[in-house]
Amino acid sequence: MKFLISLLLFTVSTLLVSVSAGSTQDRCLELFLRCLPLHVRPSNPISEVIFTQSNSSFPSALSAYIKNRRFLTPSIPKPLAIVAAKHESHVQATIYCAKYYGLQLRIRSGGHDYEGLSYRSDVPFVVLDMFNLRSIDINIANGTAWVQAGATMGELYHKISNTSRVHAFPAGVCPTLGAGGHISGGGYGNLMRKYGLSVDNVIDAQLVDVNGRILNRKSMGEDLFWAIRGGGGASFGVILAWKIKLVPVPEKVTVFSIGKTREQGAADVVYKWQQVASKLPKDIFLRAQANVVNGSKAGEKTISVTFIGLFLGKTDNLVPLMNKRFPELGLQPKDCLEMSWVESAVYWANFPNGTSIDVLLNRTTKEKFFSKSKSDYVKNVIPKEALEEIWKGMINVEKMFMQWNPYGGRMSEISESTTPFPHRAGILFKIQNVALWEEEGTNATNLYINKIRHFYASLAPYVSKNPREAFLNYRDLDIGSNPSNNTSFKDAEVYGAKFFKGNFKRLVEVKAKVDPENFFKHEQSIPPGHNSN
Repeated sequence: MKFLISLLLFTVSTLLVSVSAGSTQDRCLELFLRCLPLHVRPSNPISEVIFTQSNSSFPSALSAYIKNRRFLTPSIPKPLAIVAAKHESHVQATIYCAKYYGLQLRIRSGGHDYEGLSYRSDVPFVVLDMFNLRSIDINIANGTAWVQAGATMGELYHKISNTSRVHAFPAGVCPTLGAGGHISGGGYGNLMRKYGLSVDNVIDAQLVDVNGRILNRKSMGEDLFWAIRGGGGASFGVILAWKIKLVPVPEKVTVFSIGKTREQGAADVVYKWQQVASKLPKDIFLRAQANVVNGSKAGEKTISVTFIGLFLGKTDNLVPLMNKRFPELGLQPKDCLEMSWVESAVYWANFPNGTSIDVLLNRTTKEKFFSKSKSDYVKNVIPKEALEEIWKGMINVEKMFMQWNPYGGRMSEISESTTPFPHRAGILFKIQNVALWEEEGTNATNLYINKIRHFYASLAPYVSKNPREAFLNYRDLDIGSNPSNNTSFKDAEVYGAKFFKGNFKRLVEVKAKVDPENFFKHEQSIPPGHNSN
């Protein structure tokens, strides 16, 4: 017995000496890595899904799901480790060990966070990567599906189409969006005027909470279930899966795209678009996208506006309706293409007509651009003369585009408090401003970010006020943020009001109940009360 005690004391002393010889960060990582296998069964080994900076696969594991080159630069802090979970117990172990050893956790499903918050932090952190948890189980008889957090929207759309030609799901048009983050932030797409957002069609969920428990809607309670449907799941736990309600679509839908330049009277068409797009029948979604393009003279820039439409029906019904309600667009049968809903998903993802739907299964893309995005909501028609001023501002930024996405329809029928997502009735359209550039280096990045900020400031007279509303999934740290290691309630109120309006208070109350020590935090997370840390 004395020998065993002496051996134990020697082993502990040796461990403490060896650990203390390294940095605090190295010590935390070493203990974290030793902790992980102790909390999973041997039948679900975790060692094969752990990538540390010393692993040759670490750079590719980190960069595979980074969608913005701004966060691929050497100066961006890297995680101490990436855990690419293959089993729910891997998620539980990662939460437990990261919490126990004081490492911050960042959760990534698709990597589309516009500010990279799912894979970067300024304090020692690990990334829990969900891309291996990607199963999709469809029950057409009940019109439902279970979708794991790491599945992409493209994979979901493809799987639905293999099961039914008359079902769909309202979510984003980018096929590489991860289900975990995309849906928990709202889930916005071209079916929203007919069926609302993704979160309006979620009927159950699986979440791992701060104590490592796997909860469903019944066991988590209605408050937490409410919070994760639009409040951002990463403030409350780790989303494992969503149970979604599929929606009916016709076997054939119609898509079209019509471009108008300033010289072709784009201002007149956009002015009228503002008045009619949110009032069209629910079956029609008509986006207006303005781009800076080359003008007719060398070195001259102008604006081209593309009107991209989806109609849940056939061309013969669409054209006369549009020519009656929106004759300025000049829609003709030759502009229209009829196809299945899943083929329209390929079309809206900007692939050439005729591209196989299998392209929706591509999970990663080689990103060419650096980018910075900002969002706004518009409640009153922007005057025609102001449109010209806005376009002059775009030309000054040069490498940017604006997407104007119409509201109305189902979005106006759902109460602001039904989910945390409050931007509902009274909104004509949502704006996404995106600056895109290819030039390397800090100078170019600073130049374009400053330009898009100045442009955003110039829009203030025409957009929502008190607060100036913003869309959570179009992440923008400019509108308010906290340091990586602290969540000040005062600072959180600033961005919380813009993202959630009056729903922010209830989100704080939920957070205080389910994560009072504020383990799940990031620069725009929900604080657990007035004195958060």
